[in-house]
Amino acid sequence: MLEEAAALAADGALELNLVAQDLTAYGRDRRDGASLAVLLRALAVRVPAVRWLRLLYAYPASVTDELLEVMATEPPVCQYLDMPLQHISDRMLRAMRRERSGAAIRRLLARVRAAVPGVALRSAFIVGFPGETEDDVRALCDFLEEAEFERVGVFTYSREEGTAAATLPDQVAEAVKRERRARVMAVQAGVAARRAAAQVGLGVEVLVEEARGRTLVGRTRTQAPEIDGVIRLVGEAAPGTIVRAVVTGADTYDLRGEVPEDCD
Repeated sequence: MLEEAAALAADGALELNLVAQDLTAYGRDRRDGASLAVLLRALAVRVPAVRWLRLLYAYPASVTDELLEVMATEPPVCQYLDMPLQHISDRMLRAMRRERSGAAIRRLLARVRAAVPGVALRSAFIVGFPGETEDDVRALCDFLEEAEFERVGVFTYSREEGTAAATLPDQVAEAVKRERRARVMAVQAGVAARRAAAQVGLGVEVLVEEARGRTLVGRTRTQAPEIDGVIRLVGEAAPGTIVRAVVTGADTYDLRGEVPEDCD
């Protein structure tokens, strides 16, 4: 991993996104003390040319205090964490065979935010799982208002032959699934707009990806490639560089900003 990261840095990579179905499982099959936290510290120290290290798909039950401490103290590690939570209803979490209760999820979020102030949280939820009721959907909507995630993906349950869930009673009609997804996404859109608006006036680092004259498109540390929004800037910078900018405006998912004239 370190050798691959060093090779990418030598080719000019400024950002590395660590992606796995369960990223927090890294090192469990080894007996040398390896862990995700240890790997991140090694990358931060031994591959300094990489400016941003981002974590995607961390299993909630495996987010350790050591990992959070690394996120809070190692400058290259983006304060961004993607934890697929699936639902908040205890009934649905049990049906989906998730390990956490709604109360445990709330405790986890409080622990993460206390350990990593300003962390941007992304999660994913499923609606329309067999047996889901209107009360479950309302609980999820209320939870999104309460939790204020920066980023959320909402998916409809897909019935797959051969899976245990495919034979469960109380399958939800496709039209109902779509309506529930739209409803939940509308709630999150309001949350996302508020979270974005709160960034207006802040100074941020931006990785510039496109430049057309003085019109730039890039991403901040809290915007993962392809799955999150972008920031559109006015200013001078070359693609593939990281610049300081000031956020001047916000839409639901995207930001607007300016590169100060004296910015390197």
